[in-house]
Amino acid sequence: MGSLNKKINFKKIAKEVIDLEIKALQKLKKTLNKNFDKAVNAIVNCQSKIILCGVGKSGIIANKISATLSSIGTPSFSLSANDCSHGNMGSITRKDVLILISYSGNSLELKNIINYANRNKVLLIGITSKKNSDLYKNSDIGLITPEVKEAGLDMIPTSSTINQLSIGDALAISTLKKKKINNLDFKKFHPSGSLGEKLKTAEDLMLTREKIPFIDENKSMTEALKIMTKKKLGTLIVRNKRKYTTGIVTDGQIRRFNLKNINLNSLKVKNVMTKNPIKIDKNILATKALAIMNEKKITSLCVYEKKKKFFTIGILHIHNILNKKIY
Repeated sequence: MGSLNKKINFKKIAKEVIDLEIKALQKLKKTLNKNFDKAVNAIVNCQSKIILCGVGKSGIIANKISATLSSIGTPSFSLSANDCSHGNMGSITRKDVLILISYSGNSLELKNIINYANRNKVLLIGITSKKNSDLYKNSDIGLITPEVKEAGLDMIPTSSTINQLSIGDALAISTLKKKKINNLDFKKFHPSGSLGEKLKTAEDLMLTREKIPFIDENKSMTEALKIMTKKKLGTLIVRNKRKYTTGIVTDGQIRRFNLKNINLNSLKVKNVMTKNPIKIDKNILATKALAIMNEKKITSLCVYEKKKKFFTIGILHIHNILNKKIY
């Protein structure tokens, strides 16, 4: 048995499967029409939930599309087609948008759900490959996925489910664009995991309040050095009497002064500082802040709130970012 398996070219089979699915997606692109726009607008304007349902493999695809919609702030869940005929139809209300997925559009398990949606005036979006199917005929908005050749006996749902998944992704991303969901919005729904880390902002990682090494610009460098030693950041944020940030002092600057044999004790902070330090908004992604540090060859950034650029509310050090394994 093992020797027979060795004669099978699995890479060739894999490429054939992928080629079939690519062809299916190419056909899908050609089927998109005004109904797709109507479906997106229906999802965006929904006052309640987006409910998805399918049978078999289409039901698994429904789960994934529902999860993607929820991840962009569009409340959604999927229902088991079988369970709907045994009480779960009560989860569907008139304010919901119902999306049913079926390749044939004639799955027996969906008929009760279609009838329920029509009787109760629930907006129904049908995703199917058959225009003459029960699902398409009874949908308020019908989305056609093309008839395709399946991989493996031309029976196993592969090319067809790739198309269902892709049109679901297209609906979700179109909804995201229409709702103008940004990184900060997206972050609210992904507080943990690798996505949560990637979406951390300067505000999430910055040092605040007493941890910020502030120094008045008119103070002596003797006092400044004491604060720098105490705070252990190798950086001082310089302010004037109005608490406006006017400059920054780094340990690198101090070393350069020492190399020139300049007596720092005789100088005021404003005579040593670098004026107009680089500042970032608190909502900037940590990854972008790190890119700025690398580009400018610096290790710290002053953080401000919108419309208050002169006030530093935090300091973001490169170690704060790297310690979170954000690269």
